[in-house]
Amino acid sequence: MDTLDESIDAARSLVDGAQAITVLTGAGISTDSGIPDFRGPNGLWTKDPAAERASNINFYVGDPAVRRANWAQRAKGSLWANVDPNAGHQALVELERREKLHTLITQNVDELHQRAGSSPDRVIEIHGTTRKVACLECDYRDDMETVLDRVRAGEADPPCPNCGGILKSATISFGQSLIAEDLQRAERAAVECDLFLAVGTSLAVFPINETIKVAHQTGSKVIILNGEATVFDPIADVVLHAGISETLPRIVRAVA
Repeated sequence: MDTLDESIDAARSLVDGAQAITVLTGAGISTDSGIPDFRGPNGLWTKDPAAERASNINFYVGDPAVRRANWAQRAKGSLWANVDPNAGHQALVELERREKLHTLITQNVDELHQRAGSSPDRVIEIHGTTRKVACLECDYRDDMETVLDRVRAGEADPPCPNCGGILKSATISFGQSLIAEDLQRAERAAVECDLFLAVGTSLAVFPINETIKVAHQTGSKVIILNGEATVFDPIADVVLHAGISETLPRIVRAVA
């Protein structure tokens, strides 16, 4: 069995030799920034079941009380107001600086990749973003804080200013379909890359987990960096079960 240093060297060699790297990130890359996962022992939904209920589009649309409670909770203070990108996010910016990054697909909704410096046009937010708000009836979209100011001013369930429709965070809730264009872009990125790098994801969420399989089947090398084993570890060329913010910069040569 390879040591961690040997695995890092092997992963670094693959990165150095690659010309088009597609990255898929999950919750694990943001935990070192202080963002808990959703379902773990200290997860957001574990501690607040009402928040999980609000993440289901049927409950959110059908029950004004769910929306009011959700807006009131958000208005108390932005959940991630003081959260900053960590060395893992910054390492992926280094890939872009080295002109090796093809596409960055993220399952996260925190926008920390963009805040770290990743180009927005290279990032696919497959599950949307909690830092924006969107109308369920029209194409209205704005910063979350704009709507939260209305909530703090007394609007318990603020309607869309354009059409009067229901507003919610610009995330993909349970019961909502993923955006077809984003899925198509992600699949294309998996086909066109020569190295697929999965970081901080259990690779258990369908259909975005299929991108690693597509990349492998079309001849791409595969690296998996995650705290725990995944079902796709057997197809990877290099697997690292290690801390992301410490390990990823070494792989992409963001540090010596």
